Amino acid sequence: MQHREKQKNKMKLLSWNVNGIRAVHKKNLFLPLIEKEKPDILCVQETKADESQIPDDLKNIKGYFSYFESAKNKKGYSGVALFTKEKPVYILNNFGKSKFGEEGRIQIVKFNKFYLYNIYFPNGKQSPERLKYKMDFYEEFLKDVVKLKNKGEKIVICGDINTAHKEIDLARPKENEKVSGFLPEEREFLDKFINSGFIDTFRVFTKEGGNYTWWDLKSGARERNIGWRIDYFYISQNLSKNLKKSYILNDIMGSDHCPIGLEIFI
Repeated sequence: MQHREKQKNKMKLLSWNVNGIRAVHKKNLFLPLIEKEKPDILCVQETKADESQIPDDLKNIKGYFSYFESAKNKKGYSGVALFTKEKPVYILNNFGKSKFGEEGRIQIVKFNKFYLYNIYFPNGKQSPERLKYKMDFYEEFLKDVVKLKNKGEKIVICGDINTAHKEIDLARPKENEKVSGFLPEEREFLDKFINSGFIDTFRVFTKEGGNYTWWDLKSGARERNIGWRIDYFYISQNLSKNLKKSYILNDIMGSDHCPIGLEIFI
């Protein structure tokens, strides 16, 4: 067993909803994070830019391959990005042939030893139609990831899930029971997802409340830590013994979200 462990490499992954990659770069907060943390993989959500709008120094970070996915018909909306030291085998931008690839929310990345899902899940607050879109997106995602899991693949999933799972995951659960992001049906989906063979890595190490990844900027909620934990790293159960660390980098500013981290032996 000891010998086998030595064959595995420890990987450090970060995930961050930047709420505009150009904005966070202009504040000189994006490249310093990479320089300081030196992640093997950085997953980014809500880039709000297509590839032609990304500054060259972000496209060409020394030691990293970079990949960008943007919304097809909406400039400055949604978008995800991947920065990785290991070149992927391939990247998909949709769940099969579903309608959900249009908004630039999906990167399904095949590496040699595992799959990585970098996803910016929809927000359901705007309207009943958007809530339905979010729930349909969830179901299509689950179908896709379970298909891989059933083949015995190792899977890491990260991103802005846009739902706080349990009461412990937001500062004011009672006041938000009828708000999208903490609706019963959204939380039930996360129950179903976990029960399908996935692990919320942060809760393996941290059982107490008060740990959040998103705060409303307009109300100064971050200073008072009135937040929500809506950014997650999940792994398939066949990686449970490989898990080393999962944490929140709540001192990193620049967005209404903070980055989260995962360390795992692969």
